[in-house]
Amino acid sequence: MGARSAIEWTESTWNPVTGCTKISPGCTNCYAERMARRLQAMGQPNYARGFEVTLHEHVLGLPLKWKSSQVVFVNSMSDLFHEDVSTDFILRVFDVMVRAHWHVFQVLTKRSQEMMELNLELPWAS
Repeated sequence: MGARSAIEWTESTWNPVTGCTKISPGCTNCYAERMARRLQAMGQPNYARGFEVTLHEHVLGLPLKWKSSQVVFVNSMSDLFHEDVSTDFILRVFDVMVRAHWHVFQVLTKRSQEMMELNLELPWAS
């Protein structure tokens, strides 16, 4: 988590949540699920539960430690707006993004309806 990424459209990844469930045909060949199973088999502690949704409080402050500006893909191994992620935890993730203002954060979701329901509570940076 937090390592430089091989993904061509980002620089780093930050995974305060891992795991997900399929909700659309676009989830059929999920990269994150395959990678989580691989990392679990390798004994990576953050993937001990495989692809079950897991909150990783111990990495919440990680972007605050990165001093140079980066483009950060948030939850490359999950969906922040999954129903098993509490509103409180989502707000804590957004709080870190606001405080780490020198980075550019990319939040992708297949659960746009859930994101829109929280829209007014989220501290979007200006």
